[in-house]
Amino acid sequence: MEEGIEEETKAAAAAANKKAAAPAAKEKKKATSSTSVGEMAADTAFKSIGDVLKLLPTSTVIIYEVLTPIVTNTGDCHLANKIVTPVILVLCAFFCAFSQFTDSYVGADGKVRYGLVTARGLLPFGGGDGGDAGRDFSRYRLRFSDFVHATFSVTVFAVVALLADADTVSCFYPSLKDQQKKLVMALPVVVGALVSVVFVVFPSTRHGIGYPPAQPPTTSLASQ
Repeated sequence: MEEGIEEETKAAAAAANKKAAAPAAKEKKKATSSTSVGEMAADTAFKSIGDVLKLLPTSTVIIYEVLTPIVTNTGDCHLANKIVTPVILVLCAFFCAFSQFTDSYVGADGKVRYGLVTARGLLPFGGGDGGDAGRDFSRYRLRFSDFVHATFSVTVFAVVALLADADTVSCFYPSLKDQQKKLVMALPVVVGALVSVVFVVFPSTRHGIGYPPAQPPTTSLASQ
């Protein structure tokens, strides 16, 4: 009799413990789910930013951001400022497009060398010194995707420069200044999503100016 009562007591205690642990397990699962969603969102955001960075040479954007306050007089533009600023903008946009038609390789001497992409292959800057005279550059030849990347590179740079830069906005269309903060918050998501689609359809394998290839071990250079 006592044994039966003891077993019933243990069963009731186990059931109570299980019932008490259920909410904790549920909360833990919910927290894990929230963390997973947050990690997925962060990964998506960083991937979009990475795709945008592939289209925008970092040095070009930095140069434009440094020169803009000077050439626009920190947004208080006069006639001379409105002439010089578009010149800087066009030059930076040209370099963004030009960089998409460049590629690089690791030479036999272990140094990274850049070249211009042509219909026949890569045309190394400086004639391809470093023991690479017999190297096959035909696999670097010009492709349709290069034109797509160049077009989007200029487009993304124009959007960033003309809409996200406060001095440029104040100089050319001050009436839009009040809405600029909203644009700055929305632009990375919209542009990043658009560029991500472009990279899915037209993946890039180039290592142009600013994005050199990873250098292989010295022992494998001789076989290239």
